Amino acid sequence: MSFSDSETSSHGTEYKNFKHVSRDRLLHEMLGSSGSGDSRSSWKVLIMDKVTVKVMSSTCKMADITDQGVSLVEDLFRRRQPLPTMDAIYFIQPSKENVVMFLSDMSGREPLYRKAYVYFSSPIPKDLVARIKNDTSVIPRIGALGEMNLEYFPIDSQGFVTDHERALEELFGESAQNSRRTDACLNVMATRIATVFASLKEFPFVRYRGPKGRDGSTTNFRELVPEKLATAIWNNITMYRSSIPNFPQKETCELLILDRSVDQIAPVIHEWTYDAMCHDLLDMDGNKYVHEVPSKSGSPPEKKEVLLEDQDPVWLELRHTHIADASERLHDRFTNFVSKNKAAQMEQRDGGELSTRDLQKMVQALPQYNEQKERLSIHVEIAGELNKVIREMGLRELGQLEQDLVFGDAGTKEIIHFLRTKQDTAGENKLRLMMIYASVYPEKFEGDKAAKLMQLAKLSPEDMKAVKNMRMLEGSEKRKASSGSFSLKFDSQKKGKAARQDRTGEEETWQLFRFYPVIEELVEKMCKGDLPKDDYQCMNSPQPATREVNGSSVRNAPPKTAESTNPRSVRSRRTPNWARSRTSDDGYSSDSNLRSFSTDFKNMGQRIFVFIIGGATRSELRVCHKLTSKLRREVVLGTTSLDDPPQYITKLKLLSEKELSVDSLRI
Repeated sequence: MSFSDSETSSHGTEYKNFKHVSRDRLLHEMLGSSGSGDSRSSWKVLIMDKVTVKVMSSTCKMADITDQGVSLVEDLFRRRQPLPTMDAIYFIQPSKENVVMFLSDMSGREPLYRKAYVYFSSPIPKDLVARIKNDTSVIPRIGALGEMNLEYFPIDSQGFVTDHERALEELFGESAQNSRRTDACLNVMATRIATVFASLKEFPFVRYRGPKGRDGSTTNFRELVPEKLATAIWNNITMYRSSIPNFPQKETCELLILDRSVDQIAPVIHEWTYDAMCHDLLDMDGNKYVHEVPSKSGSPPEKKEVLLEDQDPVWLELRHTHIADASERLHDRFTNFVSKNKAAQMEQRDGGELSTRDLQKMVQALPQYNEQKERLSIHVEIAGELNKVIREMGLRELGQLEQDLVFGDAGTKEIIHFLRTKQDTAGENKLRLMMIYASVYPEKFEGDKAAKLMQLAKLSPEDMKAVKNMRMLEGSEKRKASSGSFSLKFDSQKKGKAARQDRTGEEETWQLFRFYPVIEELVEKMCKGDLPKDDYQCMNSPQPATREVNGSSVRNAPPKTAESTNPRSVRSRRTPNWARSRTSDDGYSSDSNLRSFSTDFKNMGQRIFVFIIGGATRSELRVCHKLTSKLRREVVLGTTSLDDPPQYITKLKLLSEKELSVDSLRI
């Protein structure tokens, strides 16, 4: 029996991205290594609890698990059929209930399985280890006893959640206070975040957004949340340094801990990328898009589910592009596909005589043609649906006003004009506009002014809660009084009422693509060592110039490149570089830029992790991908939950509720 963690470092010669490392550990380190002798090649049973099932399903496909010899996946707490000739792999949380259930399975004269390979998702307390060792009938039946230290949920190749959907309410709501309940929430969150670093064998500099009341003003519990979480994460990682073999003893990466108050505009502004608009405007269930396909038998159309995920190369290419760019790419791609694809050409012929060469090309292209045609057709349909919604809801004009507000190009006059002339605008969209307006012009929502504005917008008192509750995230009363309530300006040097300034050195972009989340500036400042030390505290003191990783000196930031000094138009169109690619006979494979979409991780600098308490947005996830290429450092986004605007607004409204029903959260 062995009790160990992984000895595979992520700092080897082959650099793997965050999700790739997680997947490899589960498949090869846990499932692939379980068993010995004649049992190694036999089928196995995988037993998990509710949390580890989510971990596994968010990281691996069922086919991946089957390939590792798992023939059956079982729930730890369901009645299970005895399989005394098979080995079992337990991937479970280290709780008393789970250990009792495991011992019940494997003790006595007739255990459920031949041998058990037990892996815990996070560190197991010593008393539970002792409990296992004290059961003399179970010990000979244990093939492995280890800590996987993997209890986070990947949502992307560079993103994960801790599955705390109620974090906003529990840590920032009216019922939130410095209590056992909030401490328990933070401790579980910290444990799961720490397992990210255990899995990747990374030792981070832990930075956090400090309380705003360090100048002597009153600091409330909400302001201390990032510091409390940072302390708990640090305690876990310090333990890993001494308990995990080959864990680095010097810092190898950076972690920045923030809360949702750092940017209250990003969760509600209309984001114009293909990914964000799909989840914002379409009735999707997670990543599932449901569409109708004609029935071959002539009966009513059938509903079919499509997963928009990394395995879809078209989705991978288009997800972070502007909707107009995505629509143009899809149109040109489909036209080019039909014109170049041999099978498509054969299909379009009028029954003329085919040569042997034509037939051969058609046969060779047909399987690929059908798959690619279906995939492109789905995305053409989705883009068409999005553009239809944009037209019907008048989102272009609304989106322009939103961005003008954020960049200081519009104010009260424009808001009043919009509300008076666009009275048929959907209530949710008007509410989102008012939340952006409140972030930039907080003084307009003090006293009776707020009621008059909401009356003009024809919004209900329930909607008003969302705007009022933005104050609950912002912090100390002294700061609110002096800096304009819950104003979310990134720094005090901005001119006028702009909550953002146009980025210099950026390539020309599409209309309505000016907006960027605050974390883009924060990550770049951290990479350059320019984060204000008073505002962003560090648990461990960083060295300014270089850091050592596995004996090699690694620079904090890549060399600065010359930035374009040409004036930047934020309204102009850019020439898509995908249009210059070559095409092939199938009109699809080589005219795609798919190879360039998988980031080359060779010669990458240290990883950067950003964790946002209270939910993150798809625009923030997009920025992490963008900065990975720009900074040559993998930027990983962690958060308590990934929220689309309707979800976030619902949670914000519930902050002022004393009691929160889980059923009331639309998740």
